[in-house]
Amino acid sequence: MRVLAVQQYFGLAAKAIRFIVARPFYIGDVVQQMDSIGVESLGIVLLTGFFTGMVLALQTSVQMAQFGATMYIGRLVTASMVRELGPVLAAILVAGRVGSGIAAQIGSMRVTEQIDALNTLGVDPIKKLVTPRLIAACVMMPVLTILSDTVGIGGGNVIASVYVGIPTTLYWRTVWEQVASGGFVLRYIPTDFVQGLVKPFVFGGIIAITGCFFGINTKGGTEGVGNATTRTVVVASVLILVVDYFLTQVLLFLFG
Repeated sequence: MRVLAVQQYFGLAAKAIRFIVARPFYIGDVVQQMDSIGVESLGIVLLTGFFTGMVLALQTSVQMAQFGATMYIGRLVTASMVRELGPVLAAILVAGRVGSGIAAQIGSMRVTEQIDALNTLGVDPIKKLVTPRLIAACVMMPVLTILSDTVGIGGGNVIASVYVGIPTTLYWRTVWEQVASGGFVLRYIPTDFVQGLVKPFVFGGIIAITGCFFGINTKGGTEGVGNATTRTVVVASVLILVVDYFLTQVLLFLFG
């Protein structure tokens, strides 16, 4: 059964990706999902990113003070937020808020036979329900990650200037040194940014497909909807962490 479920999962993903370039295009649904996934998740992502940057700067300042290297807090916060913490934390938050919502919405449609009604009307449920959510998640997750990284680095600046006593100009100079130290792609795009944006793009697809998969396969009425939302959050979170490891390996191999 688990092997069959994995096959169905990737089959759903393949169909949703194929329908991206197939008519008709549900632009209105895509925009609506971008608002639901991106705009409505903005507050919690920014708040988490800001305090993550503050905690990271606070913890590292204690350790780096032993070696007289507190001036490099900006570099450490930037590298951690852009490469790892920003993409992963934003993805897990969105998986909890958005992934569960997708599963609940589509699961409710399944148990009330609305998806069967779409089939009767000649509308493909995957194209109508899954593809717009996939597009919206893949577009909005990098945007949310960029904002989370920015406020996280800003939170680190607050701790560095107020608690540690590092001048703001020095902090932001070390931030830029960290960004530039990894080199550039096409001469203008920092390599760290490329690494930091590939991950949320993939994570967005995982969240959307996982929520839709469990929603479409919901059984057992309202209790089944609850089970679908729980499974979505658990499976999406685990997949994000597992895929993050392999993506990191690949990106390190490509960019060093």
